[in-house]
Amino acid sequence: MTEVLLETRGLTMHFPVRAGAVFRRKVGAVQAVDGVDLTVHQGESFGLVGESGCGKSTTGRLIARLLEPTAGSISYAGRDITHSSRKELAPIRPEIQMIFQDPYSSLNPRHTVGGIIAGPMEVNGINPPGGRKKRVRELLETVGLNPEHYNRYPHEFSGGQRQRIGVARALALKPKLIVADEPVSALDVSIQAQVVNLLQRLQRELDIAFIFIAHDLAVVRHFSQRIAVMYLGKIVEIADRADLYGNPHHPYTHALLSSVPDADPDSESHRERIRLTGDVPSPINPPSGCRFRTRCWKAQDICASQEPPLVQLGGTADGHLAACHFPEPRQVVATA
Repeated sequence: MTEVLLETRGLTMHFPVRAGAVFRRKVGAVQAVDGVDLTVHQGESFGLVGESGCGKSTTGRLIARLLEPTAGSISYAGRDITHSSRKELAPIRPEIQMIFQDPYSSLNPRHTVGGIIAGPMEVNGINPPGGRKKRVRELLETVGLNPEHYNRYPHEFSGGQRQRIGVARALALKPKLIVADEPVSALDVSIQAQVVNLLQRLQRELDIAFIFIAHDLAVVRHFSQRIAVMYLGKIVEIADRADLYGNPHHPYTHALLSSVPDADPDSESHRERIRLTGDVPSPINPPSGCRFRTRCWKAQDICASQEPPLVQLGGTADGHLAACHFPEPRQVVATA
């Protein structure tokens, strides 16, 4: 196993809820992320999946230090960056980059493509050999765009091409870690595979670690080596791709995978659809104990009184972790 690049322990983000027209006193908090433990190794593609509103995008922004965490710790390359100042983060910023979800709003319409991609280099005072313009043209070619489009504006490109521009901007500073926040969810289905394949090729060739955030389980399975499943601000399961999809332990993961369309409904691996009852509880007032218990068909009294820890199950040593008092039985699965 390669060296650990990023590690979070008890990572928490609570957004205050305020009331009152004048004093704006705090009356509660949205528990968007609540005690997340993650480890990402150098050059690894790590997937983070869950329903909308589960806190996965907030987790990504915390890791990139675009948000200040309420509690917990973030360690990058052995250095604690949890509450580092802007000046202290300056040498680390180039190494952690983001690809945003919306290729339309994430690019400044007043700037040319060349200016957008060269921007990070200007901010960090980087002058690559041959100049910034040459580097930008190389990046455009790397992501599959015409280098001659240097002087064009974002509105002249399609959604897929704009996302490629966003990818080129993220690569400009030669990062070691890229947080990709739902990078293909806003794109046409026919374009999604092209962008995912591009990211996969760059991850492999440039040895960049990726945190790939998405709600599409099929896309995450194609891209990620290890996957974490998130529900209502908590990580409920982490496992290798083959083990997670072939042998889920947590009931929520089991339900998520049962909703994935199967190309061959008569195959032996076909899962019966599990329909969860009720709505996702409010993150302002989440359930006690296990947060999934209000929708879980296996819930018992202990699920309301005790929060299940994220632990290795069944005495195995394969790194398959789950947070459940009554996990699904372990099976022998083939590797992907």
